[in-house]
Amino acid sequence: MEKLSQSLSRIIKDRKWQDQYQDLLAQAVKDPDVQQFLQEHQAQVNEAILQQGLDAIYEFVQAKKHMNAFAAGYQPRLIFKNRAIQVSYEPDQELIAHKEQQRFEQNFMTIDMSSDIKQADLTAFAQGASGRQNALAAAYRFVIDYTTKPQFTPGLYLSGDFGIGKTYLLAAIAKELVQNQVAVLLIHFPTFTVQMKNAIHDNSVLSRIDQIKTVPILMLDDIGADSLSSWIRDEVLGVILQYRMQEQLPTFFSSNFAMKDLEKHLTINQRGDQEPIKAARIMERVRYLSHEVILSGPNRRFEK
Repeated sequence: MEKLSQSLSRIIKDRKWQDQYQDLLAQAVKDPDVQQFLQEHQAQVNEAILQQGLDAIYEFVQAKKHMNAFAAGYQPRLIFKNRAIQVSYEPDQELIAHKEQQRFEQNFMTIDMSSDIKQADLTAFAQGASGRQNALAAAYRFVIDYTTKPQFTPGLYLSGDFGIGKTYLLAAIAKELVQNQVAVLLIHFPTFTVQMKNAIHDNSVLSRIDQIKTVPILMLDDIGADSLSSWIRDEVLGVILQYRMQEQLPTFFSSNFAMKDLEKHLTINQRGDQEPIKAARIMERVRYLSHEVILSGPNRRFEK
């Protein structure tokens, strides 16, 4: 029985093409990838299919030679589909990596965080002091539960002293979630409150709140670092947390205050007024949206 490659060579010789095109086709048939394709599909491809597939074979070989001009970022591949030889264009590894990085950047959103925060990693966090192990276990448990179970999964409220890795752990959790195709917004909360006050002047308060309250995973870093006005506490933070509680959207917090101490902190507004009921209302939402995990250990900011 005549081999496909031999049949193809004979077909090219028999057809009355211009000499130049005939020579190009003859060269294309000798391409190693074409030869391998014909060998793999010997049982499926007959002479009629070969004749109809000549243009596809020629296109495939030309595309391989001129990828940058022909289809940059894509690699051609011969396929047998619907009883026909066709050319399929598939993204190369460089393009795949570029698209993955784009998705990562789009899903890992930050507001006023350091530029290197997206390099945080749970594996690196695990190498820290023993006081981090409960927090690390809680982080992994959240990622697993959130990505595998349909029911609401509360986020984490990370409390502890300065410099022990609370922000780093938030970022490491965010990175793990983003790699699981989950969108995350990590916000430095004290700076965010300043931005919200400035947003009054350009009437963008509501649009900013809407953008933040609806993100699948919200992380508020360093909450309680500054005294809050009643407006920020009730009309900004309160509105965001109320929406997320109603929609059961996990929310993370980091703070130097334990939960009970944060409630005391929120009780006193910037004017020094005591507002315990309003503070309790905020903390009710915080406790619903997250559970507290206490970190301990040395201040790593001063470690050499």
